[in-house]
Amino acid sequence: MSQIVLFQNFVFLAGQVGEPGDDVAKQTRDTLAKIDALLAESNSSRQQILRAEIWLDDMRDFAAVNEIWEDWMPSGHAPARASGEVRVGRPGLKVEILITAAQT
Repeated sequence: MSQIVLFQNFVFLAGQVGEPGDDVAKQTRDTLAKIDALLAESNSSRQQILRAEIWLDDMRDFAAVNEIWEDWMPSGHAPARASGEVRVGRPGLKVEILITAAQT
C-alpha cells in the first residue's frame, strides 16, 4: 500500500493511524503528526488540505477528536470533511484519518 499517491497537483494519503491501545487523544495527535510529515514530504501542508475523512471506532469519541482536530487545523483553512463510525483496521485502533490535499 502506498502512503502517498501524487497525481497532477493532488496529494492522496492512505489512512493514517496511531498506536493500537493508546487512548483516542494520543492516537489522534500521533495520526496528525504523521499527516504533517507526509504532507511536508509531498510539498504540501495543512493549509492545502482539501478533504478529510475521519473514521472512528466509536462515535462517542467524536468530541475529543474534533477538539484536537480544531486545534491542529489552521484558522480559515478547514477542508470539506466527513466523519463516521467504522471498524478501524486493527484491534485497538480508535481513529483513522484520510487526507486529500493540493501541492504548493
